[in-house]
Amino acid sequence: MQKHDLLHEFPELKDKIHDLKVSDSHFRKLFDEYHELDHSIHSIETGATATTDEHLNELRKKRVTLKDSLYALLVK
Repeated sequence: MQKHDLLHEFPELKDKIHDLKVSDSHFRKLFDEYHELDHSIHSIETGATATTDEHLNELRKKRVTLKDSLYALLVK
């Protein structure tokens, strides 16, 4: 299963991601939440953690929403 961490999703924004993690507490909070969520989804997708398809789909939707929010902060 593919990981969806932000550095893989937006490699061209690597420096901006780092800068915002250091300087913007709101971005850092969203980044940490995204990272934890991505880790949970990856754990489910690889079979390390069991859950229902419905729950996995809810987690994936939340990840997309968080990624959109983070991207908006990165390009503003």
